[in-house]
Amino acid sequence: MKLKQLLKLVFINITQNKVRTFLTTLGVIVGTATIFMVVAIGAGGEARVNEQYAKLNVGTIIVMPAARGKVADPLTKKDALLFQESENVARAFPLLRGNGSITYDNFSTNAGFQAIQPGFQDSNHLTVQQGRALVEDDEKKKNKYAVVGAELANTLTDGNPSGIVGRSISINSRKFEVVGVYNPVGDSGTGMSYDDSAFIPYTVGEKYLLGTRANPTIIVQATGLETVQSAIEDITNILNETHRAGGAEQFRILDAGSRLVAAQESARTMSLLLLAVAAVVLIVSGIGIMNVMFVTVKERTREIGTLKAIGAKKREILGQFLIEAVVISLVGGVLGVIIGFAAVPLLKYFELPALPSISGILLGLVFSVITGVFFGFYPAWKAAELNPIDALRYE
Repeated sequence: MKLKQLLKLVFINITQNKVRTFLTTLGVIVGTATIFMVVAIGAGGEARVNEQYAKLNVGTIIVMPAARGKVADPLTKKDALLFQESENVARAFPLLRGNGSITYDNFSTNAGFQAIQPGFQDSNHLTVQQGRALVEDDEKKKNKYAVVGAELANTLTDGNPSGIVGRSISINSRKFEVVGVYNPVGDSGTGMSYDDSAFIPYTVGEKYLLGTRANPTIIVQATGLETVQSAIEDITNILNETHRAGGAEQFRILDAGSRLVAAQESARTMSLLLLAVAAVVLIVSGIGIMNVMFVTVKERTREIGTLKAIGAKKREILGQFLIEAVVISLVGGVLGVIIGFAAVPLLKYFELPALPSISGILLGLVFSVITGVFFGFYPAWKAAELNPIDALRYE
């Protein structure tokens, strides 16, 4: 029997039982669409993680008190200078952080404020979209100037941040002139959002806002990703030598690179879990294909007997039923991919990151074909093994 004849028989058998074929294909459609969407969600999740951390230097190390409140021997600006002496450290900046009431034009909100040295801005990708950044002169003269994050600027001005530059804001009842607005940066890696904070010169924050409560965090930049662990060891040794009251144990030392890796691994783990669910759906649909194929074999037992009687070989019978199973699953796979594409805008509407990919299409189609071959083989083999005389006598 030629391939053309085989395909013709397959087409006739599939179209004769449209409802049954559709119900059989439905499981494959759902399974393939699920796999496609899972891969898209996984890729979208990883892309979102990478985007959130894109502006964060993965060589960043954060040194902060291990517990809130007063530390027996707190960090100082001098520690930042000592850290910079390590060959594994490129730069180190002290950072003072606080929360309070920030008021602009009779509107008040609770937000964070951060006292920084000017070099901190370049090191942490803080660039201005309006106005200017803080400069060394502001630090030396203790100018009461502030640069606000993009989110905070929008909140204070009700979506019109351009008007805030050159105006005054109050931070815990202290007036500051706004000299600029930063571009959005996303996750800062320091535990406080840069976008929703106001930034002032370090000396100003130390003198006017935090005073004796000043308990800085130090942001360290390693010379490279490969020197992060060596830099952490150097920092630990310096803290043990200079902070005899509690040593390095009274501080937490975090590196941003590990946070990025952890976030990426979490996104991948979630994708694998969802992929496992999709695989179960396909297995269930495969069992459905197997059951339908067994029913089809029984219904066509006399037909199989006739084909064998006129000279059809076992492999031709096997091929006919196997091709039928594969066609059903492949059509289901294609429809599943189409439905998956159609569902992507819906996922984005519900704020689920989804990024369609060639790998998602191929994975969905490959899984659907494997399902058809795996679950269609045994019924096809049973059909091929039928005795022609018994098949012709079958009622």
